[in-house]
Amino acid sequence: MNRHTLLFTALSLLLAAGLAGCGGQNAGDDHGDGHAHDEAEASHDAEGEESHGHGHDDHAEEEPEKGPNGGRLHVQGDLSVELKIEESGQPPRYAAWVTRDGEPVDPSEATVEVKLERLGGQVDTHRLTSVDGRLQGDGVVGEPHSFVVTVNASVGNESATWTYDSFEGRTTMSAKAAEDAGVRVAAVGPGVIAQTLTAPGRVIVPPQALAEVGAPFPGVIRRVTANPGDSVAAGATLATIESGASLSSYTLRSPIAGTVMSRSAEVGQRTGETPLFSIANLDGLAVELPLFGADALQVTPDANLRLRRLIDGHEVDARIERVLPSADALSQSLTARASVPNDDGRWRPGMAVEARIVIDESTVPIRVPTSALQRFRDWQVAFIRIGEAYEIRPLELGRSDGAWVEVREGLNAGDEVVVEQSFLVKADIEKSGASHDH
Repeated sequence: MNRHTLLFTALSLLLAAGLAGCGGQNAGDDHGDGHAHDEAEASHDAEGEESHGHGHDDHAEEEPEKGPNGGRLHVQGDLSVELKIEESGQPPRYAAWVTRDGEPVDPSEATVEVKLERLGGQVDTHRLTSVDGRLQGDGVVGEPHSFVVTVNASVGNESATWTYDSFEGRTTMSAKAAEDAGVRVAAVGPGVIAQTLTAPGRVIVPPQALAEVGAPFPGVIRRVTANPGDSVAAGATLATIESGASLSSYTLRSPIAGTVMSRSAEVGQRTGETPLFSIANLDGLAVELPLFGADALQVTPDANLRLRRLIDGHEVDARIERVLPSADALSQSLTARASVPNDDGRWRPGMAVEARIVIDESTVPIRVPTSALQRFRDWQVAFIRIGEAYEIRPLELGRSDGAWVEVREGLNAGDEVVVEQSFLVKADIEKSGASHDH
């Protein structure tokens, strides 16, 4: 490639870059015009077109114009109000700065009122008065900061009103979409919270359901008719034994109906004092639960409990029948015993279980199932539904029994709360981009 060719190539590249730069500059100018805050946009803002975290708008919302104090700026004619929720080191309250014709207005000469309409129709009114050179609200702005905002301001005979949406932690979902997703709601109200103690245990055959069968007279076993796992009726033949004293044979029978658990009898074996068969009635089993620590002293006979079979997670309700009178000298544990209803026929002696024993029960004004709770920012929340709108409710929680949780603050009796698939509602809110417009 000669020198003239190289020069022509370089000039072509420079020309192309220059044309691209011109095109980029024009695009940037269009973008800037789209974000200009002129008088027409101030009127547009007054009509309340902004929405955050509400539905699924495919177009990004414009950020509201900010004032010198970092608050949202509202302009109408010669009057402007900068409004901000201040919460650093204090409960959240509104603060405002007012200007007219571009000049600051003495707070004592301005009137600002903020009305917040929340989901469900509740309206909170905040009146701002002069404090430390600015206007400050007379009440705390409760969470969530999700509402339709109406700002009324006046200076002398000049007044202005702005209305806009400021939503956080809110989304909408049609009834069909919610049904298809498995989202289910239920009204909250009073209920029982049980204080429980968790204890491991194992299944046993209670003494009254177990029979150890031995030979009443010494002799030689001539025939064995029962094997481990066999079901036998009361009086069924287990073995035939030839007496060593009379040389006559007698029949060894089962004293109870049940299942043969073990057999040590073999043909030709001489009998002694050792049991030959163990028979158990598996319809009536029990569990033994070692109880440790001071909580063990709170377990009493007749206490209700929930038993979970560790092998497959199957659960049944049961009741403490007795707490054995002596403690284990080494572990200092007590032992509680409860009957096990063999509801599915699969409970077996020796199986491991986990028990949740109820040691106290209290009725609380409002409770929610644990399935209703989600983490949102720094809060534990539930999601209420009004119409097709869903919104967070930060909660102050109390006692829990693993299935239900007491709600001390954040919900009212009768509120419809998402109790199934609450994580889907959380994901929907996060997808739609909840904001905290301060």
